[in-house]
Amino acid sequence: MAYSSEKFTRRKFATAGGRFALGTIGAVSFPFQLPAAALPVLDVAYAGSMGSMMEGPLKAAVRSDLHLDMHGRAQGSNALARLIVGNTIRPDVFISVTPGPMMTVLHSGKAKSAQPVAHTEMVIAYSPQSRFASQFEAAARGKAQWWKVLEQPGLRFGRTDPIADPQGRNIIFTLMLATQMYHQPDLVEKTLGPTINSKQIFSEPTVLARLQSGELDASSAYKIQPGPFHLPYISLPRQLNLSSEGVRQDNPNLSLTVGGKTYYPEPLIYYAAALSDSLNPKGAAEFVRWLKGSEAQSIFGRYDYDPPDGASTLRA
Repeated sequence: MAYSSEKFTRRKFATAGGRFALGTIGAVSFPFQLPAAALPVLDVAYAGSMGSMMEGPLKAAVRSDLHLDMHGRAQGSNALARLIVGNTIRPDVFISVTPGPMMTVLHSGKAKSAQPVAHTEMVIAYSPQSRFASQFEAAARGKAQWWKVLEQPGLRFGRTDPIADPQGRNIIFTLMLATQMYHQPDLVEKTLGPTINSKQIFSEPTVLARLQSGELDASSAYKIQPGPFHLPYISLPRQLNLSSEGVRQDNPNLSLTVGGKTYYPEPLIYYAAALSDSLNPKGAAEFVRWLKGSEAQSIFGRYDYDPPDGASTLRA
C-alpha cells in the first residue's frame, strides 16, 4: 500500500519520558522518539575553567530542561572574546570569567548585556604525589606559610598564559597582593620567574591534568577546578583571592602590563551573555535566564561555585 508524502506530518511534543514526535499516516498515529539531532543546537563559548561542569551535568540538564543540544567551546576568556569580536566564531552564548573579556564583547556591539551567574576565588592546587605534598598539606591546615613552600628551589609550578587567559593574570595579581600582605617584595619573581615563563605556562584545560599526573607540584587554580580532578588545594585569605567585587577599588595602584596592554585586578565573577548575532536567539535568551534559576544554581553549587552575591549586570 502506498502513501503520499503530503499525508505524513510530524508534531513535536514533550513528555515526562523525553521528546517524541507524533507521526500520522491517514488516521493512524504512532509515537517515536526524536534523535538527538532533532533538538535545536545551542553553541556556548565558555571560560575554560568551567569545562567539567559544562560538559557534564549542566549539558545534560540543558537537554532535559530546555530541550537544547548544547555544543560547548572551552578556551581562555580573552581569547574567546577576541574570536567573537573578530567574527571568527559565532556562538549563541558567551560565558566569561571576570568583567574584562565580557566588556570587550559588549563594547563591540555583539551583546547588549551580561548577567552574573556565579563567582569563585583563587586557590593554590597541589599534587599529592609531589615531594612537597606534606608541606602543602601543612599550609592548607594553617600550620605553614604557603608562599614559602612555593619559593623552594626545584618546585614545578603551573599557570596559564596571562595574555590569553584571565587566570594567568589573576595568579600574578594574587602574588602581588601577597607581597604587600606578607612584606615579601621578591615573592612574584621567586615564585613565577618572568611574566611569560615557558616552563610554567600551559593551556588552561591541561594545567590540572599535568598536576594530577604528577608532572607539576602545584598550580594556580580557581576553587571550582581541583574537585573534579580529586586534587587538594590551599585556600587563600580574602584579601588575596580576588573574590570581592570591590577588588579593583580596594587596590587602585595595582596593575599588570603584558602583551602591550595594562590590566587591573578584577573580581572572579562569571557572566553570561546572549549574543546579538546568535543563530538561536530564543534558545540563547532562555539559557541565560535558566543559568540564574534554581536548577542551574544547584548544579553550580555542587561544583563549588558560589552565588554571584548581588553582582551587577554588565552593560556596554
